[in-house]
Amino acid sequence: MAAQVVLLNGGSSSGKTRIVRCLQDELPNPWLAFGIDSLIEAMPGEMQHSEAGIGFAPGGGVHIGGDFRALEAAWQRGVGEMARAGARLLVDDVFLGGGESQLRWRRPLDGLAVLWVGVRCEARVASAREATRGDRLRGMAAKQAYTVHEGVVYDMEVDTTHTEAAVCARTIAAHLS
Repeated sequence: MAAQVVLLNGGSSSGKTRIVRCLQDELPNPWLAFGIDSLIEAMPGEMQHSEAGIGFAPGGGVHIGGDFRALEAAWQRGVGEMARAGARLLVDDVFLGGGESQLRWRRPLDGLAVLWVGVRCEARVASAREATRGDRLRGMAAKQAYTVHEGVVYDMEVDTTHTEAAVCARTIAAHLS
């Protein structure tokens, strides 16, 4: 498949970002990496903890507000335009809304060759990773491990429960060949 965009979806601490970094090493041409964490970090600090932006609740809950959705939509359109301009893109996201989140991506990526990749990881393993990271709210990994995949249609899936990110990246790269 001659994809212009590889979009990886999985819960927190499932290994998406590590797979993206391994893919950059594995693929023969330069691919740019973008992720939902980078979008959140680019937002003003007050939006990272507000009702209009993104809010985090004890136990791993995430609330998304209208201002966040507006900036997310602009970011998604920008990603689509970069791909249309010739950049190859690796995107990692967390589809909190499952299939509805995928639909929000389909519009700005319409007409592009996209490889949709599900990154699965058992909740107990993702939770253990989350505990060692120190930059994640406890409970997010378990809460998201399965719900982010509900209603999502993938071209392929990988599972990082027992498989290293580099092996997953090679599997994805082989699918792109």
